Amino acid sequence: MEFHRFLFYASIILSISVYLFPIMANSMGINYGQIADNLPSPEDVVPIVKSIGATKVKLYDADPKVLKAFANTGVEFIVGLGNEYLDKIRDPAKAQAWVKQNVQSHLPATKITCIFVGNEVLTFNDTSLSNSLLPAMQSVHTALVNLGLDKQVTVTTAHSLSILETSYPPSSGAFREDLVDCLSETLSFHQKTGSPFLINAYPFFAYKGNPKQVQLDFVLFQPNQGVIDPATNLHYDNMLYAQIDAVYNALASLGYKKLPVHISETGWPSKGDEDEVGATPDNAKKYNGNLIKLMSKKTGTPMRPNSDLNIYVFALFNENMKPGPTSERNYGLFKPDGTPAYSLGISSTSNVAGSNTTTGGTNGKPLSPIPTPPSTPTSSSTGYLSISPATVSFGKVSKCWLISVLVL
Repeated sequence: MEFHRFLFYASIILSISVYLFPIMANSMGINYGQIADNLPSPEDVVPIVKSIGATKVKLYDADPKVLKAFANTGVEFIVGLGNEYLDKIRDPAKAQAWVKQNVQSHLPATKITCIFVGNEVLTFNDTSLSNSLLPAMQSVHTALVNLGLDKQVTVTTAHSLSILETSYPPSSGAFREDLVDCLSETLSFHQKTGSPFLINAYPFFAYKGNPKQVQLDFVLFQPNQGVIDPATNLHYDNMLYAQIDAVYNALASLGYKKLPVHISETGWPSKGDEDEVGATPDNAKKYNGNLIKLMSKKTGTPMRPNSDLNIYVFALFNENMKPGPTSERNYGLFKPDGTPAYSLGISSTSNVAGSNTTTGGTNGKPLSPIPTPPSTPTSSSTGYLSISPATVSFGKVSKCWLISVLVL
């Protein structure tokens, strides 16, 4: 039985590699969620992760079976501490016990490089949860220092893009006023400890919320005229880069211009409910396939062209037990049996938006605002959260971006 299973996964890896290996010159990250009752064993997941060229994995917990399975593979891990643990982890003794059991015990065989404490905490509008976030991060960091691990493992938290009050044009990127004080303290922690700022960004939500106004090619990294930020004259031909630069500008406005930004989640569902416009296998193939091509080019955004993109694709598998709309259960690159959910078709690197970012003076023209709907997640027993927004709010945008819709 074991031999037949080995042959099965070997055949999968061979077929996938034909698409992926030719261009995977640089590392990519992948989110490995496990809200399902039909996923492969962690031992069988190892070759699947390697087949797509992923060298970084993000977990939503610190599953010992997964961490043990990936020992001595060289794959880097971000492990998670769910929102339900924040209040307890404020206690330094409990934080140190958790780090000993879930991180130190797996080092150095498994390459754990980061712990993210809480997921999209600040957009829950839960004061007790928000108040526990920074103290919990500080306790975990202190535990790492006490154990001599702080030089190899950083501490951070993941935010929803809806922490931005203004996102378009990118130069106007700014955090919500009601979150500035809390964010400032967290940003100071990042700066002092050298940890990255994590953001979950989903252009899918913007398109789903306003498909008549948001141009599909722009969100799928397909060739398009793009748009020009009137304040910087920078040209954008895809929404994700614009969202990332909006975050950079928001950070700069608070004095944290040099803080590294990592995209801890981004992806596109291959299936959705009737009202989930754009959730199709073809669009998922274009979004994730084109994104992986861009990641392989080792180029940055228009604002930070020399900065590598640190992106974790969401997600490795479709997860059949996730609550919420149908899309929630269909973000995976793979089905639970290990076969691809769709062909990424990325053997060629041509005709991908973002591969040649330029300044103004192109055919780009102002576009109607690219809305950034907030994610209002619901918690689970593991702290792994739903990514679908319950409501859509476009926030404040500059009037010059309301003039016209991009038509190709």
